[in-house]
Amino acid sequence: MPGHRTRWNTTAILTTTAIVAATLALTTSCTDDDTPSSVAGKAASAFASATAEAGRQLDDIKGGIDAKDAVSLGDPSTDADGRTTVEVAARNTTDATKSFAAQINFRDGDGNLLDATVVTVSDVPASGTGKATARSTRDLDGEVRTEVARAVRY
Repeated sequence: MPGHRTRWNTTAILTTTAIVAATLALTTSCTDDDTPSSVAGKAASAFASATAEAGRQLDDIKGGIDAKDAVSLGDPSTDADGRTTVEVAARNTTDATKSFAAQINFRDGDGNLLDATVVTVSDVPASGTGKATARSTRDLDGEVRTEVARAVRY
């Protein structure tokens, strides 16, 4: 038949996806390659993924403008659950209530990225300052520094 196309239904697509995922899991989990470089590579990939996800969250905000200079951080500390936290202050210089979203990076003493998260400071009044707390997604060891990687006001 000319122009004939195979039609995939949802079950076939999901089944094919499951088989491919299972095959990949089996072939990648059957190694004992836990060398320092392989562990570091996996960690770097996880951090890149966390940073990319934080970036996507900020990119999804419609009508947001760059506000990195309006966001400042306190000193990092460790909460009762072992997570690193830092107070985030967002200064609203407009004449209307605005909200802010900021990507906070957690770095070690050498500047290596340890974690990234997005925090929202909602409904900051005109000419006011709002506060929130950013919290790492996991326990971080050693000296931890924080930075505002990106911020948007909307």
